[in-house]
Amino acid sequence: MKMALRNIAAYKKRTIVTVLLTSLTTALLVFASAWMDGSHQTMIKNAVEIYPGYLQITGKEFRDKPSYEHLIFDSTAIREKLADMEGIALLAARFESFVLYSAGEKAVGGMLTGIEPEKEAGLSRLSASLQSGEYLSAEDTNQVYIGNELAKRLKVGIGDEIAFVGNGADYSFAADNLIVKGIFQTGLYEFDTSTAFLNLAYFEKIMAATNYATHFIVMPEHPEEVQALAAEIGTALGKEYAAESWRQIMAQLVKAMQMDSIFGYITLGIFFIVIFFVITIYTLLTVYSRIREIGVLRAIGTTPLQILGMLVLESSLLAVVSVVLGGLLGGVVAYYFHLNPISMSGFEEQFKQYGLAASKIPTAFQPLVIFRDMMVMFVLSVLSTLYPILKINRYRPIEAMRHV
Repeated sequence: MKMALRNIAAYKKRTIVTVLLTSLTTALLVFASAWMDGSHQTMIKNAVEIYPGYLQITGKEFRDKPSYEHLIFDSTAIREKLADMEGIALLAARFESFVLYSAGEKAVGGMLTGIEPEKEAGLSRLSASLQSGEYLSAEDTNQVYIGNELAKRLKVGIGDEIAFVGNGADYSFAADNLIVKGIFQTGLYEFDTSTAFLNLAYFEKIMAATNYATHFIVMPEHPEEVQALAAEIGTALGKEYAAESWRQIMAQLVKAMQMDSIFGYITLGIFFIVIFFVITIYTLLTVYSRIREIGVLRAIGTTPLQILGMLVLESSLLAVVSVVLGGLLGGVVAYYFHLNPISMSGFEEQFKQYGLAASKIPTAFQPLVIFRDMMVMFVLSVLSTLYPILKINRYRPIEAMRHV
């Protein structure tokens, strides 16, 4: 140990360059991981919370065959069965129906959805997306909350009247005149272009849908445990219903995030292969500059195993110092941007193409992931020095001392 420490202090240039190179690489890995995880978590959180929700309950075949034949026909029973279940923070029904809107000479197809306004405010970002007017209340009748792009297409504003025609839940003809109470903007163009909402109590009357629902949306007390909660709800409700988490509802988005992670790690892998060989080459040069010293040590009786141990110990000590410094640096930067999200206003349009509405993205500050990255860099750093050390250790003492 003493000899290893003395050598580290003696070869200051090598020590400084190695520590700087490994520290900066570790800091970069820590920040890159925090950024990648943070961006994925933000995109998924935004996509889930804007409207779909963390967990949906539907009729068993509604997902594959979204028709009135596969509705939830007894909403009261669902509420009663799940009333006392632990892990559910909020539960609310929705009824979605495609209709034809018209105002003046304009006619546009879209979705009309009955919601429970007060509960919906805790399940999605609809109320928080209010652009003008007012959000819905439980006392509203024919007042509608409409997407800003749909309002533009119909050329209506707050207080204007629009009409709709569609099919009731019993396939009867349904139509009504609605007054625009509020206009929302989520930032998702397709959603804002085609969607409007009514108070569910009034919707049930005009659509002959009393006690029916297309979905129940569940807000878990602990969103990270939503998979287990979905399984528990599925068991409680039986085979007649399907309880699915956002991972199943938004399977394409999950796959896209996974693919992005794979390409991200491949990019990082290529980068670290380059760093690995840079450290190896630099170590090879510095170790070769000490070949006569190694020859002398061998000549006075030091065994190859002892020399190997000394050089590996030097390498390990430098790696420990480097990854700790790099981990701290990367962790501080990741923590700063976790508290102060990075503005991505210039990429909003690209995000919208994937159904995402995000203007600021925080990094993910996860101590265990930082520790994982530090361990990866420690192993890579030590491994990159093994080849030069093993190569020089093969020299016989007389060859090493004569080496120029």
